[in-house]
Amino acid sequence: MKVQEKLSVINERIQTACRQSGRNPEEIQIIAVTKYVSAARAEEALEAGVLHLGENRDDGLADKYNVLGDRAVWHFIGSLQSRKVKNIIGRVYYIHSLDRLSLAAEIDKRTSEPVQCFVQVNTSGEESKHGLKPEETADFIRSCSSFPSIRIAGLMTMAPDTEDTSLIRTTFRRLRELREEIQEMNLSHAPCRELSMGMSNDYEIAIEEGATFIRIGTSLVG
Repeated sequence: MKVQEKLSVINERIQTACRQSGRNPEEIQIIAVTKYVSAARAEEALEAGVLHLGENRDDGLADKYNVLGDRAVWHFIGSLQSRKVKNIIGRVYYIHSLDRLSLAAEIDKRTSEPVQCFVQVNTSGEESKHGLKPEETADFIRSCSSFPSIRIAGLMTMAPDTEDTSLIRTTFRRLRELREEIQEMNLSHAPCRELSMGMSNDYEIAIEEGATFIRIGTSLVG
């Protein structure tokens, strides 16, 4: 199926989720997760009207960036090793996996330009997931003020792979509540307006709980 057809279905479901939760669909940005597809398929997403593309490996990002360049707003959405930072800085606008001060220091070392970062939080409590514990997040974000290039755009989480929708909803709701706590801190380097949460199997719940960026791979380009 063409990306445009898939996007139409997703947009209809976004509209429904927004109606049910009293939200404006314009608040929701779709990130097409292109890690398993070709540059040509990623380009098809751009031509369909998707502005944001997400990659989780530095080499995959480089391959597609070399073809598509700045036609897309690039997101790095995978776990990021400090030694790989040099390979993505200057290409990505958003990093979704900031979870330690050593990584913040490396990002800051590699650029003098502001980098929009999402702090990854493990709101599900699963040992298999990366990210800070919710109770660690505020202090971590305060500490990021030491790095002039780090700007905390928002928070990111991943829900459990389960059919228990109440558990998924709780995972997303906790992130929204945490964002509100961070915003009340009024930190100049951390406006923390965005929530990156929701993937192909749970983005409607994420929208109902406040997501502003949803990361869609299989349902859109996969």
